[in-house]
Amino acid sequence: MNKHEQYRLNQLGEYPFARLKKLLDGLTPNPDLELIDAGAGEPRLPMPTFVQPTLDAHIAGFSKYPTTSGNDFLRESIAAWLKRRFSLKNIDANSQVLSANGTREALFAAAHALINPNTETKPWVMMPNPMYQIYLGAAITAGGKPYLQPCTQDTGFAPDIDNISDDIWADTALVYVCSPSNPTGWVADEAYYTKLLALAEKFDFYVLADECYSEIYYADKPVGLLEVAQNMENIEYKRCLVMNSLSKRSALPGLRSGLIAGDADLIQNFSKLRSYTGPGTPLPLQHVAAAAWHDEEHVQQHLKVYRDSLDAFFKVYGGVIPAGSFFVWLPVENEEDFVKRAYVEQGVKLLPGSYLGSEDDKGINAGTGYVRAALVDGAEKAGVLAERLKRVAV
Repeated sequence: MNKHEQYRLNQLGEYPFARLKKLLDGLTPNPDLELIDAGAGEPRLPMPTFVQPTLDAHIAGFSKYPTTSGNDFLRESIAAWLKRRFSLKNIDANSQVLSANGTREALFAAAHALINPNTETKPWVMMPNPMYQIYLGAAITAGGKPYLQPCTQDTGFAPDIDNISDDIWADTALVYVCSPSNPTGWVADEAYYTKLLALAEKFDFYVLADECYSEIYYADKPVGLLEVAQNMENIEYKRCLVMNSLSKRSALPGLRSGLIAGDADLIQNFSKLRSYTGPGTPLPLQHVAAAAWHDEEHVQQHLKVYRDSLDAFFKVYGGVIPAGSFFVWLPVENEEDFVKRAYVEQGVKLLPGSYLGSEDDKGINAGTGYVRAALVDGAEKAGVLAERLKRVAV
């Protein structure tokens, strides 16, 4: 075996959007229709009005090195938001909060900070299947062993934690939870988190909650991991880390700013790792981020757009509106064929569900038979998207 073939990175497949590009290569979208790109989860709402003046006021900060943990004013803004949003009594900006350059970086690096591969067997890293593929890449490159939790219609798209043996839990290092879920729209309730945190305490593993879509929901506001930990009298958030982002909450994906919060000991380990990798956020962007965490008006405006978009889509397409996120997870007969037809016939770009999943030990990919569409262009486009997809589904 070539020594390079042993690299962990070589165990990873192509990223979903690279696969999508290959799938559509050589195909031409219907020239008579305006292209609707519903493949990527990139919000396309108007930029909040405070962004430009805040950036202008602090433009000189580009001449200074930022700290990797985030400056005090940003971490204090994040802590204040966490208290307001999740009714947290105590969250210390100095020891329990870090800034992040978007949550992709944070979700990936967390596994490298928290997993110890120097054991007799590789520790399990649990994750939903289908998933945000960063979880899978993080587990493998950090020396963990992915444990895929099938999220299917039979489970209500929830990751199953009731049918896992004690032997598996005992060798688990980290559990990724995505709530609201990308791509299925499932939302964890308090009972789910309570059961998972009880298992974490019993078997001594960490829970990492990806809460990037916490502010995008149809009816009930989603509960947060730290909120449930506090309700269980785990007021120090032991074994808990949460990630959140301004990409989705504030429709600022290009800002590359988010948060990491929770257990002070885990934050300390994570901060040490990041001091070497150096992902500092430029100071002007930190000021914009702080302003975004302070402001709720734009978030409520965005929420109305997403709710209206879901209404418009499902009024035409039919089906059940997901509890959270701006994705719709649609069952189809053959997802790659459906995606190609949608592109060529209807000028719509989608993502095959299998690209967001991975084969388990039985050779089953829980994303097979679905396509993911992102409702990121407003209600009018959502209705048009539904009409076009209905024509493909016939």
